[in-house]
Formats: sequence, C-alpha cells, structure tokens
Amino acid sequence: MTNYFDMSGKVVLVTGGSRGIGYEFVKGFADQGADVVIASRKLDACETVAAEVREMGRRALPYACHMGKWDDLPGLVDAAYAEFGKVDVLINNAGMSPVAGASIDVTEDLFDKVIDVNFKGPFRLTALVGARMVQAGKGSIINVTSTGSIRPLPEFGPYAGAKGALNIVTRGQALEYGPAVRVNAIMAGPFWTDVSKAWREQLDKTSDSAVSRIGRPQEAVTTALYLASDFSSYTTGAVIELSGGIR
Repeated sequence: MTNYFDMSGKVVLVTGGSRGIGYEFVKGFADQGADVVIASRKLDACETVAAEVREMGRRALPYACHMGKWDDLPGLVDAAYAEFGKVDVLINNAGMSPVAGASIDVTEDLFDKVIDVNFKGPFRLTALVGARMVQAGKGSIINVTSTGSIRPLPEFGPYAGAKGALNIVTRGQALEYGPAVRVNAIMAGPFWTDVSKAWREQLDKTSDSAVSRIGRPQEAVTTALYLASDFSSYTTGAVIELSGGIR
C-alpha cells in the first residue's frame, strides 16, 4: 500500500516549531521520516523539541531566530542549508495574536510587531528559501494563516489584516515560484494545543462549527503532510480553510 505521507529523505523547516501547532508539525513530519529545522525565538525550547526528534531517529537542527526581524532570516536559511544541504518543505507557522483593542488605541509599536511576525517574516523567508528551491527544481511552502483573516474580530484588527495579506501573497508567490515550487496556505481555526489551554475546553464545548468542536493537532498535521507531499502536485496557490466549518 502506498504511503502518501512518506517524508523519508526530506528536510522540513518549521518556524514557531517549539510549541502549539508548529510543535505538532515538527513531530508529525519526523514521524513520517523527515529531518527538521526547528526555529523560534528561544533556543532552549527549540533544543528540547530537537531532542525529542532525535529520539525518534531523525536529525534535527534547533535555531533561535526572531521571525519578525528581516535581517535575522538569512542566518536561519544559511544554517539550514549548511546542516542539511537543502530544504524541501518550508512551513511558515510562527505568529502572534495579541488583543489590540479599539483601532484608535493601537500603538505603532504593537501594529509593527504584529505585521512583522505574521506577514513580513513569512514573506521574506519564502523569498529566501523559495529562490533556492527554484534552483533545486522543487519544493513546497506552506503558510499558516487564520480564519480571523476572513472573519475578523474588532479587537484583533492588525492580526486579521496581516493574515489576510499572507493569504494574498500565498497566491502571488505561487505564481512567482511555480511551476517548480508550490506555495499554499492553511487557514486555521481554533485548535486544541498547549497554546490554547486557557480557553480550549470551553470553546470545544460551545463551538458553533459544523463539527461542533475545535480542531485536533493531527488534523492540521495531515493537511500539511498532504501539501508537502508529491501527491499534491496540482495544488498550489490554494488557501485551505481548516476550521471544521466555523460560522
């Protein structure tokens, strides 16, 4: 039987890979045979996850990097290629969603931080890795956006705007780097992870989605595995809503 999710021999770079859905991506891809680069702001958190991956028999590179800082990103890419010689899959997962409140009260500093991490960083990292993937003749890039981008709440205005921009640039960069490289997005609703532990149980009981619950991490992982696999060769420029049919 064909294993459609086999990632043996592939190298996957996951930003925000030390917790939440990013952590689940790291473990899920390693379980399917991939070696991984784990990037986030805190090196010790990345190293902890890297140790788990090595116990699974896979190679791992932990790397501390602020995804919102333009000039920090080339170092991450250089380190990944120095360690593994390639990146087959890039998952732009890192993000931040602070409560912004009323638009009139949003400071320039908060606005810039939200835009930098949620939009500027993924745009720049895709440019850096995408160009190398084109030279290699193949690759898959997956952006993690949010249903907040199409169902925005007033208190999360800058976040919704940044994720909406990422939806759009996903399509643009798919055209730019195709046909060799595919660029897609997972537009995620709420998920049951360690990041959501303050509210996940209550929302899981009261969800008005079509499946009457919030998502489980494995449901995000299998979607990412599909987009990373060669069996999704006709899927690019897509923004896949993964929300259980949220209203």
